Amino acid sequence: MPLKKGINIHTQNYEIKLILASFIALIFLGAVLLSLPFAHNGELRFIDAIFTSTSAVCVTGLIVKDTPVDFTPIGQVIIMLLIQIGGLGYMTAVTFVTIMRRQKLAHRDRLVLKESLNYPGMDGLVKFAKIVFSSIIVIELSGMVILTLRFWADMPLGKAAWFGIFHAISAFNNAGFSLFSDNMMGYRGDLAINLTIPFLIILGGLGYVVLLEIYNYRHGQLTRISTHTKIVVWMSFILIVIGMVLLLSIEWYNPKSFGHMSLYEKILAAWFASVNYRTAGFNSIDLSTLTDSNLFFSTFFMMTGGSPGGTAGGIKTTVVALAMVGVWAALRNDAHPHLFRRSISHLQINRSYAVIFVSTFYVVISSVILSEVDGLPFLRILFEVTSAFGTVGLSTGNGGVLSYSALFSDGGKINIMLLMFVGRVGVFAFTVILVKKAVESRIKYTEGKVII
Repeated sequence: MPLKKGINIHTQNYEIKLILASFIALIFLGAVLLSLPFAHNGELRFIDAIFTSTSAVCVTGLIVKDTPVDFTPIGQVIIMLLIQIGGLGYMTAVTFVTIMRRQKLAHRDRLVLKESLNYPGMDGLVKFAKIVFSSIIVIELSGMVILTLRFWADMPLGKAAWFGIFHAISAFNNAGFSLFSDNMMGYRGDLAINLTIPFLIILGGLGYVVLLEIYNYRHGQLTRISTHTKIVVWMSFILIVIGMVLLLSIEWYNPKSFGHMSLYEKILAAWFASVNYRTAGFNSIDLSTLTDSNLFFSTFFMMTGGSPGGTAGGIKTTVVALAMVGVWAALRNDAHPHLFRRSISHLQINRSYAVIFVSTFYVVISSVILSEVDGLPFLRILFEVTSAFGTVGLSTGNGGVLSYSALFSDGGKINIMLLMFVGRVGVFAFTVILVKKAVESRIKYTEGKVII
């Protein structure tokens, strides 16, 4: 997120700190609630309770406890609420309550809301927030109805309704938590599930600004789609297609994964996995059966994540797109980078490089530390670390129904929790807090010549 000049730097640091603090407070509250006797079955260590809460609030989906088995219905409701509030953002949720009570927002509250929603300005902010809340209700209710009707064919109506509600909220918020121990593997060939859940994930990952702009454009309220929206839509489409092609080409004859499937199941499984690679942790295939090359390539998709202002994490599609524009301009020796007939500032491109560099640093260092401390295979650790940082939630598994993180030591689990947190709040925002504040230098030195 861009830093502003002068006094606004201090204001933005306050906003970011408040957002980070709200996430931390929500995580600890969730862990305490899940630790209560009525929320879980059997023994639940606090490290596992806080891991589950972090995964839910950061809408990731990595699990060290089996959600439908180790948590009671009350515990499952708590997890669902953590997902909903975490996906929306705690401060945004509080603001929503304030708006519903028809109370006036203070200026500082508006600044925090703007930061939470990645809204470009202050004009029309409250109206935009109301539209966001209404859109969330409509989209999630639509998903709930479709999923409930589908699950009703396999279970009583009451249970089907609960499963529909939980999975619709989990999907739209890109969380990947499931009330099935095998996640969605039992519905690998089901068209209704394989369309509903991915489209909920895509809508949640595009970002509220993009959804509103597309809606206004289609209803004639806008004459032109912004460069931001074009980048988000095209990058999302391209990444899904590339992910499908890679999965199908590499796994087509693999007897452990796609080899035994029909053509219909292969296409559905590749579509479902490609959508979930970048944003959510639902899976319809056993990821431990994928080849090492596929697991490696998938880390790039998980690192990319979703788009700004949505429910997904990662370094974001816009960051990758701007970095590619910068690289292409450099290769062509073009001093004026552009995309969709619009100039792209060098400052934005440099920030994109910074986000990618810092994100890669976090992932690589964490992977090396976990590999050395826990002594587990590096590629599986890299996959898990990237999944945590991208708040994706996909995992090669612990040999059972839990994520690979279940095999980590307590220190390893803390490492994964930190990655989920950083990935959710944004690597740039988190790093800005670590380096304190930006200081704009008024000194301009003589340009140095460096050979590249």
